[in-house]
Amino acid sequence: MKVMIRKDNAGVLSVYVPKKDLEEPIVSQENPDLWGGTVTLANGWQLSLPEMAEGTTLPITVDARKLSED
Repeated sequence: MKVMIRKDNAGVLSVYVPKKDLEEPIVSQENPDLWGGTVTLANGWQLSLPEMAEGTTLPITVDARKLSED
């Protein structure tokens, strides 16, 4: 699914999912540099993010994969 990742003025990362009209802050991330790992949103969703080059600027739209909720 296509998602937009951005950082607000306070430095908080958030994910916007246009098809769901949903914006949630990222509450934890697997990798400190964000890319190539999973992130957890405030609503409990876990998304797998693609590998991106170090220093990728935000905001950016990427193709993330929602991990199943068991």
